[in-house]
Amino acid sequence: MVEILPTKDIPEFPSIRDLLYDNEIVVIVDDSAEIVLLLEHYLTRQNIPVAKASNAEELYAIFRKERVALILLDIGLPGKSGTEILSDLVPNNPDLGIIMVTGTTDIQTALECLRKGADDYLTKPVIPDEFLHTLSQTLKKRRLAIENRIFQRELEVTNFRTQFLHNLNLKMNSAYLNALELDSVLQTILAGITSEDGLKFNRAFLALYDSNGETLSGKLATGPSTREEAEQVWQSIKTKNLGLHAILNGIIDNSIHQDTKVNRIARELKVQASETNHILIHSSLKRKSILVKNGRAEGVHVPREFLQLLNEENFVVVPLFSPSRSLGVLIADNFVTGAEITSDDMITLEIFANQASLAIEHSHLYRDMNEKIHELELVTEELEKNKDMLIEAERYSTIGYVSAQLVHAIRNPLTSIGGTARLLLRRAQEDNTRKFLSIMAEETTKIEETLKNLFQFVDDISLETGPHSLTATLRESLAVFYAAFKKTGIKLELSVPDNDVILKIDPQMMRKVFMHLIRNSIEAMESGGILRVELSHSEEGTTISISDTGSGISDFSSKLVRDPFYTTKTYGTGLGLTLVEQILELHGAGFSLQQVSPHGIRAVIRFPVQS
Repeated sequence: MVEILPTKDIPEFPSIRDLLYDNEIVVIVDDSAEIVLLLEHYLTRQNIPVAKASNAEELYAIFRKERVALILLDIGLPGKSGTEILSDLVPNNPDLGIIMVTGTTDIQTALECLRKGADDYLTKPVIPDEFLHTLSQTLKKRRLAIENRIFQRELEVTNFRTQFLHNLNLKMNSAYLNALELDSVLQTILAGITSEDGLKFNRAFLALYDSNGETLSGKLATGPSTREEAEQVWQSIKTKNLGLHAILNGIIDNSIHQDTKVNRIARELKVQASETNHILIHSSLKRKSILVKNGRAEGVHVPREFLQLLNEENFVVVPLFSPSRSLGVLIADNFVTGAEITSDDMITLEIFANQASLAIEHSHLYRDMNEKIHELELVTEELEKNKDMLIEAERYSTIGYVSAQLVHAIRNPLTSIGGTARLLLRRAQEDNTRKFLSIMAEETTKIEETLKNLFQFVDDISLETGPHSLTATLRESLAVFYAAFKKTGIKLELSVPDNDVILKIDPQMMRKVFMHLIRNSIEAMESGGILRVELSHSEEGTTISISDTGSGISDFSSKLVRDPFYTTKTYGTGLGLTLVEQILELHGAGFSLQQVSPHGIRAVIRFPVQS
């Protein structure tokens, strides 16, 4: 019989129980009831859960039902011996602690067990303090090994994620990304969020604002739709041994990413930016990650229809933003596994979100750069096409200025000379005197006719009309003055219909009209201002409005402004508006000038309805 020592003689090891994880047990395997009773007594005193087996079959049955942390294994068992069981268990149970218990003190037997994977060796009779010390040391070693492996795994994952993010940065080392490159990078980021080597989320959705920032819409998604599909995906990845590097290099084929359903969810996701209480807009505006549990988030409204669309009540929303604007949001969940989303998960997801934000901002820079390049190309092209027209416009401007000076310098004294000569002619009696006065009156009349003909030089304008785009003609005319806008600090506000406006016009002549009016507005805003150009088209006709915020015209009179000899700083071409009016009259269009409150001039062109 084995004697059980009194309780007072059993040393206390209160920390031994803490060396076990939740629901783990210790199994005593011995065919001696007395030994089992003794060891069970020692373990129970330490609050350690115990299971008992007398042979290999009973032990294996316990293994199928319980989480076994450690085995007290007798070598001399009936049937399969302890050393044979040891050989069976060690290869497939690296976290199992094994202490061999035997009645022999043969050192060779002990060494053989240790070589096969046992952690320690006890001989019968079992001494309490030696037993508990061995038990404690074995469980400590086991726990350290498990925690070290977990730490190593976390270190590997962290290192892998760091490499993944590094490779993403290399992929985005250009300052710009085009649309195709952006889609590739974003899809890679979503794959990293859902990969086993990445963040291990089941699904990830990406929603971005439109170009006007008015609507947040789903763009991309990745992840399985069901548990069965998830198992197929994960099994395929394991079979092909694909990791984040493979995902990044694009060698995972479409058969692995069966994401039709999640992409359909993404396409149905649309939220107006004005819905500031919506969780997605709230997260974007506040630039704050939000965790939703059981369909609720603290201080934020989670719409029921949004939960129904995702078919999930536990997820995290992370904002995407650049220093100057909000870009969108990332949504991630564990739809299949139901795993809890931790604060560490959210922090790591924010790192991936930063990469997505960077990629999107690079794409915006690429788009803006292309627009600027296109704009500059258009300006260069239009300048080349219209350089002769600019010279002609300058010529008209110069003629107008000279003409205005001639009016004051010649016409007034000429009128006095001619009038005086005619008056004296009626009173003179001497033939020679009347002859000389008659010559003076006739020559004065000739000079007046010459001046009149000089200011009628535009009367011979002829048009070559046909169906042309009035929208394009207006845009091309504005493009010529792009550099002038920048130089003088003028902001252009252009409003045109979405659809092209086609009218029967002479595009060359209409460009002259637009360029004269635009040039006049620029001259009126020497210190900068706003040039508003509006093109509207309806069943009642077509209207073009060109208004500035310049100094305007003091004592404004539309009659004076149209006079070919009238000149001001704003409309100083003298003949410019006369030319504009004649061209528009030949087109059958109306023209008017209006004062703009508090200052400025608006030129309005109205085309009647054309069949």
